[in-house]
Amino acid sequence: MDLDYTRELEVVEGNLRIPEIDRIIARPMDERPGKKYLLALTISTSALLIGALCVGITLFLGIGTWGNNQPVGWAFDITNFVFWIGIGHAGTLISAILFLLRQKWRTGIARFAEAMTIFAVMCAGLFPIIHMGRPWLAGYLTPYPNQHGLWVNFVSPLVWDVFAVSTYFTISLLFWYVGLIPDFAILRDRTVSKIKKTIYSVFSLGWRHSNRHWQHYEKAYIILAGISTPLVLSVHSIVSFDFATSIIPGWHTTIFPPYFVAGAIFSGFAMVVTVMVIVRKVFDMEQIITLNHLDRMNKILLATGMMVGYAYAAEFFMSWYSGVQYERFAFFNRAFGPYAWAYWIMVSCNVFIPQLFWFRKIRRSIPIMFVIVILVNVGMWFERFVIIVTSLHRDFLPSSWGYFKPTLIDLGILLGSFGLFFTLVLLFARTLPVVSMSEVKAVSPNGQPSHNGVHHG
Repeated sequence: MDLDYTRELEVVEGNLRIPEIDRIIARPMDERPGKKYLLALTISTSALLIGALCVGITLFLGIGTWGNNQPVGWAFDITNFVFWIGIGHAGTLISAILFLLRQKWRTGIARFAEAMTIFAVMCAGLFPIIHMGRPWLAGYLTPYPNQHGLWVNFVSPLVWDVFAVSTYFTISLLFWYVGLIPDFAILRDRTVSKIKKTIYSVFSLGWRHSNRHWQHYEKAYIILAGISTPLVLSVHSIVSFDFATSIIPGWHTTIFPPYFVAGAIFSGFAMVVTVMVIVRKVFDMEQIITLNHLDRMNKILLATGMMVGYAYAAEFFMSWYSGVQYERFAFFNRAFGPYAWAYWIMVSCNVFIPQLFWFRKIRRSIPIMFVIVILVNVGMWFERFVIIVTSLHRDFLPSSWGYFKPTLIDLGILLGSFGLFFTLVLLFARTLPVVSMSEVKAVSPNGQPSHNGVHHG
């Protein structure tokens, strides 16, 4: 038995045959939804409806229903926007970069991470539009000739947000769909329903598993992976410019682009682990989404968590080293001012708690892992809250200081964004394969050619 084969054994647990892999992955689509699934869908859609109601109230009465004030003009809305953009980062990283590095362990989680990217960007895109107050004018952000003679300000990073996020969404959607084509063909060939066969036939684009088809597929997939890779760095870097190009103490810093990218990967991986733990348990996919996958994800969380911790320390050092009293005050105010509770929640959840992943038993313990990644997501949301609110609530003039308190509408829209995200995730799990059938079979022992009973990787 060669070394490559032993590595493949880590990717798929058990001596699974090709039909068994298809059956396990297609089970959520073939079987009727169980009580656990219906309960989860009920909870997520209820949260979505609450959020939709709060958005409707906002559109009818205006953003005065939020807790925004002077000087805190940005609050929950932009916090949620940056948070969901960060969640969407892990999908492209897992799929594109790990694919280019030929990391076989990505197969069990890549498809789901790609879908999660699309859903998270959809959630993120809602908040800037709602924040405008007049969302029907959102089209003015697009530079096209119009009778009003209005042109966007290309100097503003807010405009480049539109280009970056829309490009990221488009490429991620294409990347996700191209990866689905071979699986649509597998589902087309194994289904007995005429309606499903027709749908899968349309979306499989005439795929016949021929060598010629695979050659074109590999070329298209690697091109999209190459295009997607720089987007991981560019999208959140541009989002960070929304803050870094201002003159507000606490925002005006050059560390923001790498800091935001590391934080986005950190929060995105945490969300992938959070949902994959649920998916593997609800749909009995422990042999496909293995502890080895989750273990490697937790190692990446540990590494990116230390990067984020380093960024926190560097921010404080540079505020002291700069000698600028406004910078010093801004960071001292974060740690010991009225919002100290939010700052220390952020530091505890993002820096201290992930250090538990140094221990292998904890990295491979589902209950402990699940609690830690949820706390990481909580901490990363508070990171965005701390950056935005604590930098704004005390202006240069003490007479313009204020304190932001979220209203029920703020909290309802936040809840609704999670409801939208998890509703899309649950519907995706019921209608499409959450794990790539073709890629898992390619790295499984029984999916490799053999000679005299010996497999070759």
